[in-house]
Amino acid sequence: MSTAVLVLRQRLRRVPISVVIVSIIFLVIVLLAILAPWVAPADPAKQNLLARLKPPGFELRGVTYWLGTDDLGRDLLSRTIYGGGVSLSVAVLSVVVSTLVGVTLGMVAGWFRGKIEIVIMRLVDIMMSIPAILLAVLTVAVLGPGFLKLVLVLGLTRWPRYTRVAYAQTLQIANLPFIKASELAGAGAARILFHHILPNIAGPVLIVATAEFGLMILMEAGLSFLGLGIQPPASSWGSIMSVGRQYLERAWWIVAFPGVCLFLLVFSVNVLGDWLRDQIDPRSRSR
Repeated sequence: MSTAVLVLRQRLRRVPISVVIVSIIFLVIVLLAILAPWVAPADPAKQNLLARLKPPGFELRGVTYWLGTDDLGRDLLSRTIYGGGVSLSVAVLSVVVSTLVGVTLGMVAGWFRGKIEIVIMRLVDIMMSIPAILLAVLTVAVLGPGFLKLVLVLGLTRWPRYTRVAYAQTLQIANLPFIKASELAGAGAARILFHHILPNIAGPVLIVATAEFGLMILMEAGLSFLGLGIQPPASSWGSIMSVGRQYLERAWWIVAFPGVCLFLLVFSVNVLGDWLRDQIDPRSRSR
């Protein structure tokens, strides 16, 4: 057996069983979302009023509705699978937007200092003083619902946390010898920021991104539940549960199954995020 295989086996043995379990759950949900057109048993938008509000396992004309149907007779399993893809897409894109904005502003504030630093960090303080979900609700109410608008709203309400992390890390790295050497060699500010500082703050930023990813999923679900997020005929877990709340006593499965999927996804992301933080920053284990 080669040395590389032995090293890999040793590292895998160090991974807690809880991390392995949540990793499997996360991968299954992601794969189902990506492969939705091929694994979903039915068209998520196809209506069949004869199968309206039927329980899990209901069969009609040779078609089995494994998770039941909603108020329009649509297959809940297919809608849950497709809804997972929508929720994940919104979360991923929102994290990308907030990361790009927040990290860029944080590095600029930490490098240039002076008035630029004051303006950016006071803006961060203002944004942090407003509850993110309240700001998102107000913004979506003004701009109107929609996929891209939801991504921008979520992304532009969560960038301050990245800015604070990038700012603090940039202040620490800016005075290191290799940065001073780059300045003496004639490197410009843009090159230093994106070629030298950014790679060295990627670890802390990644930790923040994993934590924010779970939060973005919850915020998207909350806004869609309120009718301010994903609009019909598209569906997300939040919008499915929003419909199901009207029939909670008659058709509990409409809320239960998307809710369980939402819980499992956010739980797995949080556990993976905590484990990743411990691997990147071992000092956090003793805190």
